[in-house]
Amino acid sequence: MTVDDRQQAVRPEQIVGGYRERMDALVRAVLAVSSGLALDATLRQIVEAAVDLVDARYGALAVLGDAGAFEQFVHVGVDDPTGERIGPLPTGHGVLGVPIEELGPLRLSDLAQHAASGGFPPHHPPMRTLLAVPILARGAVFGRLYLSEKTDGRDFTMDDEVIVRGLAAAAGSAVDNAYLYEQGQRRERWLEATGEVTTELLAGSDTQNALQLIASRAQELTASDYTLIALPRQREAAPWEITELAVVVCIGMGGDSITGRVIPVAGSTTGAVFTDHVPRSVDRFAFYLARGLGVQFGPAMAMSLGTGKSLAGVLVTARAPGSPPYDQHALKLVATFADHAALALRDAENEWAKRELRVLADRDRIARDMHDQVLQQLYGIGMAMQSTQQRIQAPEVAARITDHMNQLQQIIIDIRSAIYDLSPDPAGAAPLRASLHTVMTELTADAPLSTTVRMSGQLDRVPPQIARHAEAVVREAVSNAVRHARAAELVITITVGDDLVIDVRDDGVGIPDTVTRSGLNNMQVRAQQVGGTCTITRADGGGTRVTWTAPV
Repeated sequence: MTVDDRQQAVRPEQIVGGYRERMDALVRAVLAVSSGLALDATLRQIVEAAVDLVDARYGALAVLGDAGAFEQFVHVGVDDPTGERIGPLPTGHGVLGVPIEELGPLRLSDLAQHAASGGFPPHHPPMRTLLAVPILARGAVFGRLYLSEKTDGRDFTMDDEVIVRGLAAAAGSAVDNAYLYEQGQRRERWLEATGEVTTELLAGSDTQNALQLIASRAQELTASDYTLIALPRQREAAPWEITELAVVVCIGMGGDSITGRVIPVAGSTTGAVFTDHVPRSVDRFAFYLARGLGVQFGPAMAMSLGTGKSLAGVLVTARAPGSPPYDQHALKLVATFADHAALALRDAENEWAKRELRVLADRDRIARDMHDQVLQQLYGIGMAMQSTQQRIQAPEVAARITDHMNQLQQIIIDIRSAIYDLSPDPAGAAPLRASLHTVMTELTADAPLSTTVRMSGQLDRVPPQIARHAEAVVREAVSNAVRHARAAELVITITVGDDLVIDVRDDGVGIPDTVTRSGLNNMQVRAQQVGGTCTITRADGGGTRVTWTAPV
């Protein structure tokens, strides 16, 4: 080649034209990597664009995790069969571990001559040259872009470095956009899962089904292999008294074989989260309960699931050994999901309690109506039959009426038992309403007078010491009316508001002067002992009225 030929080969317009072509290629590459929103697809586009720009055979992008380790490694140029023969992907050792974000871009003509070079694993394709530049996203180092072996066999030039650094700058913005989009999508999926749990609970699902749903959604949305929920074994104990947690839900490792197993609070990651309610992400979760099940855990997260006495536990997600660790964003999302799920469970339990109270209130109302209406009517029929019996001359007819009266009395007893069964009895002891019914039935069952009983308010919230006084007062007042008043009608009214009020009225002859007044005096003493009052007066229209009150 002559000198004129060489001058013709490097004409200035050709140099400018080649530069423009590369700039145009860089612009097209920037537009390509900036067009997508999926993070994984964006990372691959960055590597492919870089390979095309500098005409390299191999390219890779390493996403940096904590302590500079590779969290993700996206590569092109090495086919899948070769990758399988090479083995695990790089983790950041050797030349790939050189902190180029601190030292600047790395451009090597011979990898083997670098001080950090450690050689290649078996079956790895030969690579001599290297160009590495950092990628910054969101003001921090996101990863490193590596290129090796130009197809023409030459070394990477300064122009190649400038072009790749320009692509890396644009790639940082693309990664940032894709990262933000992906986080938004993840938050949306977590919100949908939270709504699903809330809907399930509002539909009346029980706690176990809700916990199963929480564990299932947590496993799905964190790409975990295993999920479990552990609750305290001593559910009624104070938090500081709880020493063991029991697995109540398990996903991914054979729920039947691990459910019910115990985790000690002391010395375990799960116990630490249960104690201080601080979410934790660990590189390896040593869960000894899985021994014998053929299960091993790698990275794991644990977060508090509620802090109340009704429901307090821990939600744990874990991946198999060798899996990528959870990032801090995932930890925050799962912790927020756990908090919302715990609130939904607590609200559901409160709603279930309200429903139970409404059922108990309905039962109480039904029992009161049965007593005030049905029983009183039966009492009236029985009194009428007794009056009719006294006018019957034929012994056979009188005997038959007696049989009917006995049957009626048995019906009254059966209804009274049903009323007692309907009345709420949360403590398991005989409630005040039931004990007062028993007293009044004993005293008036055979008495020749019409008895009306009215009870209203929450009698079973009356303190035990006042309830004992109330029972004694009712026994004394009703006994006096039955034995001494010679009354045709007796009305007993008992109400509970701010005060317990017992009102016993009859239409009899009043209290004779000759009657022993020790019982009446005892009622007044009982009222004084509980800070109440007791008055004994003549009722309107004749008879006696006893009014006894005690503050509740």
